[in-house]
Amino acid sequence: MNSEYHDNFQSAQAVAGEKLGRSFQKSLFDRIEWVDKLHKVCLADNRPLIVSSEENGAQAWMFLIKKGWGKHTALANWYNFTFRPIFTGDFDEVTKLALLASLAKTLKAHSHYIEIAPVSEEDAAASLSERGFEQAGWIVFKTKVDNNHILRVKGRTFDQYWSERPSRLLNTVRRKAKKNLVSIRIETSFSAEHWHDYLDVYSKSWKPEEGNPDFLKILAQQEAEAGCLRLGLAYIDGVPVAAQFWTVENGEALIHKLAHVEDATRSSPGTLLSVAMFQHVIDIDQVNLIDFGTGNDSYKREWMEEVRDRYRLELFWPNHPFSWLPIIKRYASDLVGKR
Repeated sequence: MNSEYHDNFQSAQAVAGEKLGRSFQKSLFDRIEWVDKLHKVCLADNRPLIVSSEENGAQAWMFLIKKGWGKHTALANWYNFTFRPIFTGDFDEVTKLALLASLAKTLKAHSHYIEIAPVSEEDAAASLSERGFEQAGWIVFKTKVDNNHILRVKGRTFDQYWSERPSRLLNTVRRKAKKNLVSIRIETSFSAEHWHDYLDVYSKSWKPEEGNPDFLKILAQQEAEAGCLRLGLAYIDGVPVAAQFWTVENGEALIHKLAHVEDATRSSPGTLLSVAMFQHVIDIDQVNLIDFGTGNDSYKREWMEEVRDRYRLELFWPNHPFSWLPIIKRYASDLVGKR
């Protein structure tokens, strides 16, 4: 079993080859293109720590950033739906666990505290990471930190799906659509004009200021080139009033961003745009799953049908003196919480 670390993406790419690229990694968030651009545009002030382990052609990778002396966190931010160890090659659960344990042993030379989130569990990423680090001697605390709302299409047409929505939502759409005030377009290619409309909506919406519009623009251009972009725009009298940024790939639709202009709320342009977007990805793209990302916003329950947990893993290397007090505090906190 070989393990190594990198402090730059070029050397990691040289080792991984194409195995961390789009052709091998199904999930957008598992690709080196994602973490590389996220670091360069959003997290450039934090030094990367990229750790990998390999055995018989199977690899495990973990992308972290430095957050202080001996402290690291996931190379991720609010744009991530998930963060998890990334695997390449042929592997089963036993191999994955061994690779993670080897990776964790390498990390003890670089860090005494690591925090990773939001980690998924439907693919056993959280529990496997917990077990792998524990096997390597780390103390692990796993805590639920977020929700992920999804819709499994299950072969339904949009009309079949829509007939099962709450009556309040159905009535709202019926009333607003009758007024015929809102026009909608769904773009699959990138253009400066349509991106300007997206940014204009966001700047006038109820949402806080966009964290990093440059990163989103790069992502939109990249995904448009791959044929995965679905940029929804709603207009009233030619003025953009709602916008949604989705991507579609490998049978899954990801809802990255949505916003509407507050002054246009009475016409429900955001809701009408959502109807068009759901209809497009279900009937035209024929996806199997729609993922609304993290967050427990109440409106998501009207559109989605399942909720998945997202976890934070806090990893302490117990042989380091700086870990002793935090470990004691965490154990004490957990004991109080169980009373």
